[in-house]
Amino acid sequence: MQFKAMVVAANIEVLETPLVLYALRRADDALILGHRLSEWCGHAPMLEEDMALANMGLDLLGQARELYSYAAQTEGKGNDEDKFAYLRDVRQYRNLLLVEQPNGDFARTIVRQFFYAAFADLYWRAMTKSSDATLAAIAAKSEKESAYHLRHASEWVIRLGDGTAESHARAQAAVDDLWSFTAEMFDADDSERALIESGVAVDPATLRAQWLKTVSLVASEATLALPSAEWMQKGGRSGRHSEHLGHLLSELQSMQRTFPGASW
Repeated sequence: MQFKAMVVAANIEVLETPLVLYALRRADDALILGHRLSEWCGHAPMLEEDMALANMGLDLLGQARELYSYAAQTEGKGNDEDKFAYLRDVRQYRNLLLVEQPNGDFARTIVRQFFYAAFADLYWRAMTKSSDATLAAIAAKSEKESAYHLRHASEWVIRLGDGTAESHARAQAAVDDLWSFTAEMFDADDSERALIESGVAVDPATLRAQWLKTVSLVASEATLALPSAEWMQKGGRSGRHSEHLGHLLSELQSMQRTFPGASW
């Protein structure tokens, strides 16, 4: 009996210029969070929420595709959106640690979405003024989607936090657990600093005060307490991830890794 060896697609190489790296970071945020939301399909607490989470996941996937395509165009090395999504190793991903965290219960998913959307809404609105015309156009579309994501998540945070004793406890536990992942959203390294100085990118640190105000107002209405701890988790932007991303990518990339170049 003869066995045919399985062919596994190799990782691509990426020329991480500042602009390529910038686009990949934002694309990775959107792809990974979109995938997390897709995991709720068929499992949400009600049909309307099943559809809402799926639609938000599709919004994020659309953002990822546009950013990956722009990164490929800018890099000019023959990569495309599929290769960036399916043929990079876990250390090549540059997404925030927050978005790769497991869904957990419904409250945890909503709080994760709320923390990210409160940032993304501000960030993409500011990016509409980017000196890079393509990024400005992507931002204009993404901001409209992020505004809805923020409104939807905020309403749910309030319902859960100011609801039953059980829903309040679960929402508070999610806030306490995920808070340490929020500071990474406002960091910028030397690579990104050059883009900020040239007007291509926005300094995320300038958005932190407004983000905290938005989060605090919603948390107050939801009767939830924000943690006072200052220690924060970091590393996603430089490719140092939690164990959760590897498991996510093994599922996300399984088809392309097993059948390289497959299309439908």
